[in-house]
Amino acid sequence: MLTIAMPKGRIMNEALSLFQQAGWPVPLQMELDSRKLVVSIPEAGFTLFLAKPMDIPTYVEYGVADLGVAGKDVLMEQARDVYELLDLGISPCRMAVAGKPDWQPDLHPRVATKYPRIAESYFKEQGEQVEIINLHGSVELAPVIGLAERIVDIVSTGQTLRENGLVELGCIAEVTSRLIANKGSYRLKGEAIQELLNQLEQVI
Repeated sequence: MLTIAMPKGRIMNEALSLFQQAGWPVPLQMELDSRKLVVSIPEAGFTLFLAKPMDIPTYVEYGVADLGVAGKDVLMEQARDVYELLDLGISPCRMAVAGKPDWQPDLHPRVATKYPRIAESYFKEQGEQVEIINLHGSVELAPVIGLAERIVDIVSTGQTLRENGLVELGCIAEVTSRLIANKGSYRLKGEAIQELLNQLEQVI
């Protein structure tokens, strides 16, 4: 059995749909008992762990899950010691810098984000000194109320930015979901993992 950590929500449905297309008999999220956090699918040879997206790389790094599906944004932010095996190409979006349309450079600019590691690295590469403010909720609020001049966040359609009077000021990285593996599991269960990889690659 391969244990696979799956993020709850839209990414999970897209990932399970890929697995189905690749010939694996897995249910979609809507067909699963929403109260269960561990789901065994013996006919596919899988056990699924249903978790929050930010926790997926932790489960995989510590080996309680052999594989996981995680967004590139989460992998960039956490820098966990895992193998990134395959770009699944699902849930595309981008990590962007945003702010008000009339934003002007400041001597001591503040940037609000849920991704402090990514933001700090990006602005350091740009040679720009900023103060990073770590938030956990709707970071779009920060420029509106004057907490920060800019934000770093995931942008998909840009609708939330527009509704709050913000615009994209730059793109840090394109983001999709990736299949990741525990390093020990990749050695011990390499044959089963490679079979899954080959099937998914054909579909993608």
